[in-house]
Amino acid sequence: MGFRGRVAVSLLGLSAAGFSAWVANEGTSPAVPGPAGTTLLAPHIPTKGDVPTVGHGSTRYEDGTRVQMSDPPITRKRAEELARNLGNDQHRCLVRTLPGVALNQTEYDKYHDFVGQFGCGNWQKPLSPRTWLLKGDYSNACAALLNWRFSAGYDCSTPGNKICRGVWTRQLERYEACTGAL
Repeated sequence: MGFRGRVAVSLLGLSAAGFSAWVANEGTSPAVPGPAGTTLLAPHIPTKGDVPTVGHGSTRYEDGTRVQMSDPPITRKRAEELARNLGNDQHRCLVRTLPGVALNQTEYDKYHDFVGQFGCGNWQKPLSPRTWLLKGDYSNACAALLNWRFSAGYDCSTPGNKICRGVWTRQLERYEACTGAL
């Protein structure tokens, strides 16, 4: 396995393409009418078994307070701010949990996206890609992405699934991009 443009995780940041993909994958909260004809984004639960989310996948605010369904809607600008702040948290998680690990930009973007979807706590579990990255095994790190296919106890890779197909589709996309970057 070659170097492939890998640098220390601490030197990387989410690319513009990575941020755009995050926003596209997370989607946007339902729009509701705001004052003076503006459009606001309301908290919602995106999939069965998920937690309240607002904007582009934000489940909490900068102070750590969790999003509640009763929270007031936010502007699109605020949604982007929350997404970028969440991205900063994800970056800190990757830097803290991958000491001495080097990644290329594609790998970084995909693992950053994983941490955003599943959380830093799950990133540190034994079946996560992190386990393999710490061993320098980039191929098995990509394969480990496919372990994360469950939502609310349901296997999202089940053919014909209409409950959480997006979870599995997103993992397959991450896996393909990851193996393509090896």
